[in-house]
Amino acid sequence: MSTRLLPLLIVLMAAVLLALGVPLGVSVARAEQQKVVIDRIDDTARFAALAQFVTEDGTGGSRQTDTDERLDTLQTELTSYYEVYGIKAGVFYRNHIPMANAPTTWFLPQTGEVRDSFDEALLSRRSHDPEQVWPWQDGRLVVASPVIRDGDVVAVVVTESPTDSMRSSTLRGWLVIGAGEFAAMLLAVGAALRLTGWVLKPVRVLDATTHDIATGRLKSRVAPSGGPPELRRLAGSFNEMADHVEDVLEQQRAFVADASHQLRNPLAALLLRIELLALELPEGNEEIASVQTEGKRLARVLDDLLDLALAEHSQADLKVTDVGALAAERVAAWAPTAEAKGVRLVGDCPPTTGWADPVTLSSALDAVIDNAVKFTPREETVRVAVASTGNAATVVVTDNGPGLTDEELTRVGDRFWRSGRHQNVKGSGLGLSICRALLAAGDGSISFGRHDPHGLEVTVTVPRTGTAPTEPRQPRP
Repeated sequence: MSTRLLPLLIVLMAAVLLALGVPLGVSVARAEQQKVVIDRIDDTARFAALAQFVTEDGTGGSRQTDTDERLDTLQTELTSYYEVYGIKAGVFYRNHIPMANAPTTWFLPQTGEVRDSFDEALLSRRSHDPEQVWPWQDGRLVVASPVIRDGDVVAVVVTESPTDSMRSSTLRGWLVIGAGEFAAMLLAVGAALRLTGWVLKPVRVLDATTHDIATGRLKSRVAPSGGPPELRRLAGSFNEMADHVEDVLEQQRAFVADASHQLRNPLAALLLRIELLALELPEGNEEIASVQTEGKRLARVLDDLLDLALAEHSQADLKVTDVGALAAERVAAWAPTAEAKGVRLVGDCPPTTGWADPVTLSSALDAVIDNAVKFTPREETVRVAVASTGNAATVVVTDNGPGLTDEELTRVGDRFWRSGRHQNVKGSGLGLSICRALLAAGDGSISFGRHDPHGLEVTVTVPRTGTAPTEPRQPRP
């Protein structure tokens, strides 16, 4: 969740900083240019005041001495201005003839921004503000002011300024803004990390506790971890729900165990009376034989229910176990039973270590091999193969029996479930449930699949490494 929430917060913060930084950067650029424009306007106004007293009309006629002195002063000022600042400046008569200019090779162009500013100044207006020059543009600023004498525009002062210094100053301002935005972004990211951590920490704790409960650790609870009040209330409600679920399951298991235990004695007495009654009836009575069979089946069901209740409460004694040797031992133990039924029991059990309880793993393998032998026809083969796959050790038991359909595979291992095709086969439908409970107590698992061309493939998996649990592992109900 943090990978989704954190980028969202960062994007929003970046958008806010951009919304503030871009107008600020534009404002800095415009302020720098406005400073230059105002300075150029002041300069053109001063040159216009000097040119106002030059009486020559630009026709090439004779000039008076004082006029020559004023014109020389104007030319000297323009030349010094160009040499010091590198800004082209000139005073041009209405007929475009220069009164004075610096450099002396600079004249009015026929077109362009300089000519447009000159024409606008002829209308007795100072030229409008030039277009904004950005740091990546190599533009020039043109400012023109009219020279007015007796109410008429007799000439125009034009300056054409380079913008290198202005653009550099603007760029430095932008760098300061960028550094400030970067620092603000770092602070925002740090705040976002703290905020998401504060908000999501209870969620992560709740997720981990939910996973623990889903995998069998019913005593796991959400520890107080701060966060928003709503999530703290959610954690408290979750703990209350977990307590209630644990109590209900505990009552259910206790009822199964107590009922199984309490029914065994009356059932044993009942079976004894049936045996005594059978002695008084003619030998081979089918009704009494049927009653005896059902009574024995009920006794097996009660025994299996008690085993299941004990398995769900058991604590696994986990240790490093040679799964291969253990599987080979169970194959040897079941070989006579398989041989008596006419089934070949084959084992491929290389040495493979796993983290398991040897007793519970043996019981689970007994249940799986028993089922495989039970449902495999004569002259067919049951194979037991041990392998190591990464962090797990597996025991795969395959048979060539009738197998199960896809729908039946989804239900195999449920309590009391048996395929409709196998109702006449001896069993209570609890063997694989007990097997699953025993394996779950040691972080193991059991899975079922098809075996081609026909039959069932059962895979028992135990981890290769692990640590001993500090409390009983509880399987899913």
